Amino acid sequence: MATLVYPCIPTALFLQNRRQSAPLTPVRCSSSATVKLPTSKAITSSNGGKSTGAAVLWYKNDLRVDDHPGLIAASKHTVVVPLYVFDHRILRCFTEEKLELLLFAVKDLRKSLKDQGSDLMIRFGRTESVIQDLVKEVRAANIYTQEEVEYDLQLVIEKVKENLGDIKSPKISLWNTPFYDIKNIMDIPLSYDEFQQLKFSIHSPLSSPKLPAISTDLAWGALPTLNDLKEFIDENPYKSKDSWTSIKSNSAEYVMQNARILASNGLTSQTNLMPLTKTNKKRLKKSAFITQQGNAIGGGTNDVLNALSAYLKYLEGTTRDDWQEVHDKLRKAETREGSSFGTLFGPVLQLGIVSRRRVYYETLKYEKDRNGGFLSPFGYSTATIAAAAGHVLSTEWYSLLASRSQLDSTKRYSIRYWKWNGYLIQYTVVGSEGPAILLVHGFGAFLEHYRENIKNIAENGNCVWGITLLGFGRSEKPNVIYTELLWAEFIRDFIVDVIREPVHLVGNSFGGYFVSIVAGLWPALAKSVVLLNSAGHYIPEYSSVPPFKERKTSGIAWLGARGISGYLKLSVRNLVRSCYPTKRDRADEGLLSEMVRASYDPGAVVVLESLFTFDPSIPMNYVLKGLEEKVMIIQGMKDPISDSKTKVNLVKKHFKEIEIKELDAGHCPHDEVPEEVNSIIQEWVVNVENRCQILEQKVKDSRTPTKKQSLEKEFSGQTS
Repeated sequence: MATLVYPCIPTALFLQNRRQSAPLTPVRCSSSATVKLPTSKAITSSNGGKSTGAAVLWYKNDLRVDDHPGLIAASKHTVVVPLYVFDHRILRCFTEEKLELLLFAVKDLRKSLKDQGSDLMIRFGRTESVIQDLVKEVRAANIYTQEEVEYDLQLVIEKVKENLGDIKSPKISLWNTPFYDIKNIMDIPLSYDEFQQLKFSIHSPLSSPKLPAISTDLAWGALPTLNDLKEFIDENPYKSKDSWTSIKSNSAEYVMQNARILASNGLTSQTNLMPLTKTNKKRLKKSAFITQQGNAIGGGTNDVLNALSAYLKYLEGTTRDDWQEVHDKLRKAETREGSSFGTLFGPVLQLGIVSRRRVYYETLKYEKDRNGGFLSPFGYSTATIAAAAGHVLSTEWYSLLASRSQLDSTKRYSIRYWKWNGYLIQYTVVGSEGPAILLVHGFGAFLEHYRENIKNIAENGNCVWGITLLGFGRSEKPNVIYTELLWAEFIRDFIVDVIREPVHLVGNSFGGYFVSIVAGLWPALAKSVVLLNSAGHYIPEYSSVPPFKERKTSGIAWLGARGISGYLKLSVRNLVRSCYPTKRDRADEGLLSEMVRASYDPGAVVVLESLFTFDPSIPMNYVLKGLEEKVMIIQGMKDPISDSKTKVNLVKKHFKEIEIKELDAGHCPHDEVPEEVNSIIQEWVVNVENRCQILEQKVKDSRTPTKKQSLEKEFSGQTS
């Protein structure tokens, strides 16, 4: 692997410690909470007294002084150096709005620390290099930082540990903000229903500690502007190529809307699409909506708590302009019952501007005030209280579930977590070289539905990725409206942000429909598409773009989802086994118990509502138009859910470029007859890769401009 060199950073920031970095090598994160290293020598504090050592408090997604266990632990030292590092690896997936929120939060954090007689050191670059130099400078004995479940952040922590191996001093203490009083995370049940029955006590938030005076000899660094930060990120060695960055700038619906406009004017090219324009609105003087887009609440801890009070007291009304603005935004964000809280407060919780338990404490405090000091056993008194409490309890559960899953030694492969729009997403990868293959499961399943495929396909020299979609398995199930376009954007972002190269897309059932939309709307991401008993239909000679349909939940969807949920919990075993007509034993207890477990997760019923808003009206042949030679269908001919024979005959007759493999299996051929499916996919990937390499070589060898243009046109239709 080539050595990565950090580019120059804007000189106006007076940034320090630019250096050539060591190669970034994937490291398996340790499950231990603390790494103990030799103790450093004592240092002299600014008042001349002796200290047992300085402490570095490394901030990441915990940008507050309130309810901060790490700050409290660090305050025991006579010298504390709070630190925030703008690191490309941490910031590379931030949207512009989230960068704005981050800058406001860091600014407020510095002010809060200064009010305590301290300060916040600001640096740019590789965190491990910054901390290594700082530890030497202040002779730190301890480094305090928040424990993480997100894989990219775990890697950064591991790099910091590695870099400190040659220094005689500090130990790294990982801390968290425990919501429940849990002694051992491995003792909690995996079922949320069973977890609730244990009735763990909930910790109250902590007040900010008194901090020791700081040394004036340290260079604390300047706070960047948004333009400075964007310039720094544009020079990111980890940044995806510009064409990929632009792919994420527009929603799936926006791409389709432009396709409608182009089609209505007799055009076919989408090369001139422009990103969505942003409008700057005049902001109130005390507005909590501080970004240019104004979609989410931001600022410092006190700003957020003020907005929380306005949100909770929605029914009381107000004459305050800033609270009225919160109420207006609440109404617009309430796309379904309770969803407004996550939309408005989700980003500040992700950045740790307030802690989950602080939000919960303030919410229950208000509920008690309304009820004369009591909490009703029959539920919350207002919808806003229910939304706030429900959100933090849900996100806390998925954080616990992620931590527990990563410590589970019984898994066949290492489990990682990625955050998409702030939601925890479970995934895995096997193999480090070769073509990238992404396996996408169907409705109600999870990544381990490919339990017999991931490793086996990787053994043929492939890099195989498996992901659990938003709303399923052990991935988070937020309170949002789920649509096929939302899941398509989710897969798109995973390819761009995590895999970071074109992939062979493999999808089963609804997953096949989702990957087809991805390949159709963003063809640069897909080397090929493999459909395993995919959802979706084929309409010969279909050419029009389906009209836009606004998705809203209804009373029928609400009732229907709850009815389906109850039915599935009782019948899921028989239903799943019916999808394995030739090998019913493959639908074993491990698979079935996880499906049942996930059905009790908070938000699971919301996902089921999508069955009433899901729109499969986009024909498969429309989204895959122009990609037919890159598509293969693997069809279990005994599928009890769809008429496999009719579908296969239709494709054979009208779409002869699509390759078809018929198997003696049901709806899930990859799990029912994995050996056959693995062999077919491995051979398919080899053939597609060879075909692409031949075309690439033809383009390189072509000599005349006319011939070269002709070959490049042919090549662009075969590979990204």
